[in-house]
Amino acid sequence: MDSQQKLNMTMLCDFYELTMGNGYFQSGMRERMTYYDAFFRRIPDQGGFAICAGLERLIDYIENLHFTDEDIAYLQSKKLFSQEFLDYLREFRFTGDIWAVPEGTPVFPREPVVTVRAPAIQAQLIETFLLLTMNHQSLIATKANRIVRAAQGRTVLEFGSRRAQGTDAAITGARAAYIGGCAGTACTISDQLYGVPAGGTMAHAWVQMFDSEYDAFKTYCEIYPTNATLLVDTYNTLHSGIPNAIRAFNEVLRPRGITKCGIRLDSGDIAYLTQAGRKMLDEAGWQSCQISVSNSLDEYLIQDLLLQGAQVDMFGVGERMITASSQPVFGGVYKLCAIEDQQGEIIPKIKISENVEKITIPHFKKVYRIFDRATGKAEADYITLYNETVDPSQPLELFDPNATWKRKTYTDFVARPLQVPIFQGGRLVYRRPALPEIQRYCRQQVDTLWDEVKRFENPHIYYVDLSEKLWDIRQTLLHQRR
Repeated sequence: MDSQQKLNMTMLCDFYELTMGNGYFQSGMRERMTYYDAFFRRIPDQGGFAICAGLERLIDYIENLHFTDEDIAYLQSKKLFSQEFLDYLREFRFTGDIWAVPEGTPVFPREPVVTVRAPAIQAQLIETFLLLTMNHQSLIATKANRIVRAAQGRTVLEFGSRRAQGTDAAITGARAAYIGGCAGTACTISDQLYGVPAGGTMAHAWVQMFDSEYDAFKTYCEIYPTNATLLVDTYNTLHSGIPNAIRAFNEVLRPRGITKCGIRLDSGDIAYLTQAGRKMLDEAGWQSCQISVSNSLDEYLIQDLLLQGAQVDMFGVGERMITASSQPVFGGVYKLCAIEDQQGEIIPKIKISENVEKITIPHFKKVYRIFDRATGKAEADYITLYNETVDPSQPLELFDPNATWKRKTYTDFVARPLQVPIFQGGRLVYRRPALPEIQRYCRQQVDTLWDEVKRFENPHIYYVDLSEKLWDIRQTLLHQRR
């Protein structure tokens, strides 16, 4: 196969999904209706919450699920699969139902982020792609949101393409970073494909190409007078870089009445250099000149720089965002939680482990977020059976499923379902929001969290509780299986 041909992402699956699919087919279970939950167990960086992202890519994948003749020929060459199963794959389409938490929503461990109801083979086959796209984009959106919050209202740009773990990580990572709150990206193709605003000015090579730093700055200002951000640390930031930038601004921009401009620092003692640079610019009458900085930044470095009085208007964050280098794995999983018998009755299923964290929550479920009516703040998430409803006119008692004596009663509250229908009977029923709308929604939803949950260090643990009925079913299955 020519490696440059467009890849069929249906084949981006773990091989066991195909062997299991063939097994289900041969065992007469291909139409057995199953329920799967995608969820995660731990929040990256020991934070207080994560940001859900990746749904748009998952929708595209589901809509394009199919096996080509080349795919079938490859599978046939493995000499593992029945001809009947391969014939079934030729006509393969997804016909199930999917519910998901909208992109940009803060999410917490153990609660279903995506729920799939589909025939066994279909539900199994989508596991790998569902997890890789939700895991990756949720990881980057979560990291970006931490960094954006650390910047305290200053602009943050995603600068990490060249350090990303491959092409797809760079492209969709920029999208996820935008959802998390970044204002734009250096990755041009992410703008072309997804509308993430792309921008950039110059690298050190531009300055080095000219006989003098001043000539480099002046030429750039003449070519791009409305986008003149000059990289001032190629040689000596305070003794040549900023003075030459001021000279170029004075000679090229000021006569044209242009006051919008900037300088960028990519090295050195950022706190000291930005303070000194701000003073030099202001004294030269360039109070409007913005200072942007880059160079291996993350939320902790940004936080420290601002505490030290750094004068920064814009942060360009690269490798530590696009790779989420402090914890580069999101850890979402996809687990069977129920099946339907021939009469359509839902039979709950549980996975048990000596590791308590890995014991699953069985059954087809619904997740509510409980908001205090007076403050609008999110108080807890409440996982129920699919057919349970919450009556806001009645007191609601929640309890910690791991420490049942910890209980709290809510009276004046609003309960909102977290998941929304995405596919019904294989048909897309979800209105896909535009990317800026997702970013605004994310910002609004993060604002509903208490500041204690948003701390970077030792955040308050947000409660995700089970209904009494769901807790009883889980306990019954635990006792039966033991």
